[in-house]
Amino acid sequence: MAWKNGEPGMIFLDTINKHNPTPELGEIESTNPCGEVPLLPYESCNLGSINLSKMVTNRGIDWKKLEKTVNLGVHFLDNVIDVNRYPLPEIKKATKGNRKIGLGVMGFADFLIRLGIPYNSKKGIATAEKVMKFIQERSKRASEALAGDRGIFPNFKKSIYYRKIKLRNATTTTIAPTGSISIIANCSSGIEPLFAISYIRNVLGTELLEINPIFEEIAREQGFYGEELMRKIASTGSIQDIDEIPRKIRRIFVTAHDITPEWHIRMQATFQKYVDNSISKTINFPGYAAPKDVEKAFLLTHKLGCKGITVYRYGSRGEQVLDVRCPVCMP
Repeated sequence: MAWKNGEPGMIFLDTINKHNPTPELGEIESTNPCGEVPLLPYESCNLGSINLSKMVTNRGIDWKKLEKTVNLGVHFLDNVIDVNRYPLPEIKKATKGNRKIGLGVMGFADFLIRLGIPYNSKKGIATAEKVMKFIQERSKRASEALAGDRGIFPNFKKSIYYRKIKLRNATTTTIAPTGSISIIANCSSGIEPLFAISYIRNVLGTELLEINPIFEEIAREQGFYGEELMRKIASTGSIQDIDEIPRKIRRIFVTAHDITPEWHIRMQATFQKYVDNSISKTINFPGYAAPKDVEKAFLLTHKLGCKGITVYRYGSRGEQVLDVRCPVCMP
């Protein structure tokens, strides 16, 4: 069924409970709808995402700005727990008992592009590991500081952190899909690669043509921008076979369908090593992929320690939110 139309996604409850931060409160049996937050009964998800594309300077990654943003994000999300109005007393009790928050990222593909690093490369994986490890460590420091000021979360003694480190929050990191907020922030979504350099977004029955702003900026700077070229790109979404574009630019601007499923999975697994909760990410397949290919992806995802997987074979649904006229991708 996942091969047929992308549903259902899969979660690995064994991996999830292996990393359950409050095992004495019971086993986790489900997640929120997008799969990025494993939850106990009545818990709620409280998420925020750092726009990594804003964390780059001419010298590389702006670590000071990123650390400041992590501290602000943790503080903000912890405040949300207290000011929120809960629809049920059970939700209020569970949420305030563990004070789980999920600080994550968006704009990761833009981040790599601005650093001149291909997504599907060893350097891309190494950069993901470096930046998410930093966010994880700093988020724990921020939660520890809040615990000193405001107190530990009430179920702390039933957590894996008891007698180790005093924290305000049972979890601090998650990577959400950021579908709507990444549009508002004008950046790539979550840790996904670019869907296409140019593509059609279907919104409430209306087709919207979109061109990646960073690509347009670089194309103008380097002198190869042109209306005819943009139309040519829009016909497939990818620039890998367009000789008018410098090879170095083509290598950096890879899209979801330029990347093999294995690279998608390895990127997800790298982030998962430094994420408390889970990750919402799509493992993209071309339309001609076989069910066996999806099976291999499921097994590799579990082997590498991910907590779940969602796959989508291009064109497997009559209508899809993001669309390119890509003959290679079609079934």
